[in-house]
Amino acid sequence: MAVVANLAELSRAELEELTRALLLQVETLTKRVAELEARLNEPPKTSGNSSLPPSKDFKADKKPSERTGPRKGSLGRKGFHRALSDNPDEIVRVMAKRCGHCQAELGEADQRFKCAWDKVDIPPVKPFVTRVELFEGQCRCCRATTTPTKVPEGCEPGSPFGLGIMALAIYLRVIQNISYQRLARLFRDLFGLAISEGALDALFRRAKAGFDASSAAILARLRKSRVVYSDETGVRVAGKAWWNWVFGNDEIVLHVIRPSRGKEVVEEVLGGHRPAIWVSDLLGSQQGHAELWQICFSHQLRDCQYAIDAGDAVFAPRMKRLILRGFAIARRRDKLVDATLRAYKGRLERDLDAIMKLPVEQKDGKRLRKRYAKHRGSLFTFLDHRDVAPDNNVSERRLRPTATYRKVTGGFRSLWGPNLYAGVRSAVATAAQKGIDAFSAIKAVLAGLPVLAGG
Repeated sequence: MAVVANLAELSRAELEELTRALLLQVETLTKRVAELEARLNEPPKTSGNSSLPPSKDFKADKKPSERTGPRKGSLGRKGFHRALSDNPDEIVRVMAKRCGHCQAELGEADQRFKCAWDKVDIPPVKPFVTRVELFEGQCRCCRATTTPTKVPEGCEPGSPFGLGIMALAIYLRVIQNISYQRLARLFRDLFGLAISEGALDALFRRAKAGFDASSAAILARLRKSRVVYSDETGVRVAGKAWWNWVFGNDEIVLHVIRPSRGKEVVEEVLGGHRPAIWVSDLLGSQQGHAELWQICFSHQLRDCQYAIDAGDAVFAPRMKRLILRGFAIARRRDKLVDATLRAYKGRLERDLDAIMKLPVEQKDGKRLRKRYAKHRGSLFTFLDHRDVAPDNNVSERRLRPTATYRKVTGGFRSLWGPNLYAGVRSAVATAAQKGIDAFSAIKAVLAGLPVLAGG
């Protein structure tokens, strides 16, 4: 009644204005309802038809197996055991002392080898403490006092924690995603070493300069690269959305973390360098940085599958088969001569021409056809360049640890932490290209060795 009374007090012009506002709101809400209803009819996004990770897929409950032994009629499978160590630290020889039948004594000459097995354990690990005692000398002639200006390497004053502890802390923090609190507890429980979260923080800050230098060397190599693969994923820095970019090829890997997902990040990293070939997805900021471009086939397969799930039975199924043929050719490239590759490419181009002429009515199929009409020149670059893959999966694999780190830790609280993380990841991934494990790579960087960037 209060609303009616208020309406009664309004003039005609005010009523007309209120009516127009209400009609506009009704129109907006009607469109929104229509969009939501249309979305209900769209297929769900999965790892098979989108960039969602498999962890986001729906997983039905599995019934526990009731079988406890080998299948009926099966002889089971042969068992396996751990290979014996090449260099055992200790050998224990167990020999028979008396005959089991007549109880006669048996000597060493009566023995013959029967079998061997290893028992593996880790001895107690405890910190190795080096006490540094500094003396000053007093001259007998002039009675002047002299203090040593140099100490042995690794015995400098300052932090009591050496490179071994620093390398282990970085490995556990960045590679194994262990939080400060758990890391401090791990050092205390496993090694009997009391180290506070503040001391860990200071340790990481001290290590940052070495990884900054390593990243600079990797960046210099990237700016001379002919082929670059690139991708990005989200991270959290100080409660805000940032992006972890990765650039690399079969020699080096560079991670950078920036608050932007725009082209300016790529331009900053390349520093004016223009590679011959760029491999990435279709994100706008990933385009236009090289003479040639290879569109990631894996992304296209997922997009085609989504269009198929959404109801396109004309364009997407044929396009998916064409892309799968491209993958099959790529796997055999090393065994094919150039003339054969050119023939395959010509056939793929002709088949693509036929697919592009198909009458498409479904909206997702139309969207794909429009995409490939615009970018078809970048679909088969890999057939002209044997050192280029048809997909960007290598970059996605390099970003997976970042996604895991984000889920486990929630992100970075400081502004220097992302740079240290990116530096460690760059060094570790680049070292992996040379067969160097993560812990060895971290120790090498802290020791100032240039092997990670190629020397």
